[in-house]
Amino acid sequence: MLTGLWGARKLRMPTPEEALPGRSEAIDPGPEHRVHGRPLQPPMPTGIEEIVFGMGCFWGAERLFWREPGVYSTAVGYAGGYTPNPTYDEVCSGATGHAEVVRVFHDPRAAPLETLLQRFWEEHDPTQGMQQGNDRGTQYRSAIYTVNDAQLALARKSLEAYQRRLHEQGLGDITTEIRPLERFYYAEAWHQQYLHQNPDGYCGLKGLGIQAG
Repeated sequence: MLTGLWGARKLRMPTPEEALPGRSEAIDPGPEHRVHGRPLQPPMPTGIEEIVFGMGCFWGAERLFWREPGVYSTAVGYAGGYTPNPTYDEVCSGATGHAEVVRVFHDPRAAPLETLLQRFWEEHDPTQGMQQGNDRGTQYRSAIYTVNDAQLALARKSLEAYQRRLHEQGLGDITTEIRPLERFYYAEAWHQQYLHQNPDGYCGLKGLGIQAG
């Protein structure tokens, strides 16, 4: 458990002035997806759309979505903060403002956004604020970062619907951050498809057992 000043800092979003400076060079995530060999970075085929989810530790979140039918590709990285091209250690320091996230490229005909949002709500606890289970810090917050107005409206509508379901069960308020994506930064190559490379590795995903659909 985090204690003292260090723990308090990691549970508080830094201001832009407090954030680490980062770097101009982008981090190389590797050439292709280790599970199916598709690209990690755009351009993607015509008709493929993207959305970015934060569900705590990004290893398990990425595996959840690469297994989803209709998802074309996935990649892990950082979003929602201030530091350009941060490293994993910098994000874990709490001094970048970024969340650990998974970038999901999907075919909306085979994997509608409504289905992905249902998986998002059901497979983690969106009520925990700056943590997910025993993982504590701003990088573990629940988040949805959208790339267009239609996604933003649908994400907010889905939050309202899931909030009603949680309140019906006597559960708390959703703390998920929903806003337009400003910038996605790729994580280091060793994080990409981590649970494919390390099948027995850590996965902290745990939902509340409440269906969203």
